[in-house]
Amino acid sequence: MTLHAAEVRADGSAIRWTELPGAEPARVYLHGLGGSSSHCFAEVASSDGLRGRRSLLLDLLGHGISDRPADADYTVEDHADWIATALRAAGVSGAQVIAHSMGGSIATVLALRHPDVVASLVLIDSNLDPAPEIPRPGSSQIARYGETVFLHGGGYAETLERVNPGWRATMRLAGPVALYRSAASLAKFEGRAILKNLDIPRAYLYPQADGPLKGADGLIAAGVHVIALPDCGHNITLDNPAGFVEAVLAVEAASAVLAA
Repeated sequence: MTLHAAEVRADGSAIRWTELPGAEPARVYLHGLGGSSSHCFAEVASSDGLRGRRSLLLDLLGHGISDRPADADYTVEDHADWIATALRAAGVSGAQVIAHSMGGSIATVLALRHPDVVASLVLIDSNLDPAPEIPRPGSSQIARYGETVFLHGGGYAETLERVNPGWRATMRLAGPVALYRSAASLAKFEGRAILKNLDIPRAYLYPQADGPLKGADGLIAAGVHVIALPDCGHNITLDNPAGFVEAVLAVEAASAVLAA
């Protein structure tokens, strides 16, 4: 893997990514809130099934190895625009975007606002609806603090204690401002209609253990491949990498048949 960077803001703030060489069109991997793409996707991107294509494992601005400007709003739309800038700087167009959790919400907006860089989407247990009334660990819980309490009243420390050790390890790499503002935007995000109306191949993968997916019939009717994967939780690529790779290849094969 090689390290690359692209400035995405006027102040010089850069998105960075690790890249595997290979054939075009590229695959672009986007992690979730408080994550890092190398941690989330390295195993599947380098697997026998998926390697061979140019693969960019991007860290969102404010996360991982990317810069962490403190004056950015970090909305879902901001993230999508910054990624588009980075991808164009990298010479990427018509990519397959594989995105986990919040990364999938961002990828959905990326496809809507910047259709030249996205040819297809694979969303992994991504946020499609606003946060539930009862907060869960992650974006909805972080957003409930309010920014002042999260940053200066112990919310950030409490969040690090609350999440599992694996998530804590990558969450510590995110700037606290970026973490809070990204979560606050995500908690209000309404992406289901956007995903249904996109005119590109789309897939939505989720853990079978979670039970029936809310609104699955509507997604399927809109042409989205909806796939429940066994033996995994929210972090599908880490819990069941072989099953994930098999599902991505099946989606690609089905999309190729429809396009023929």
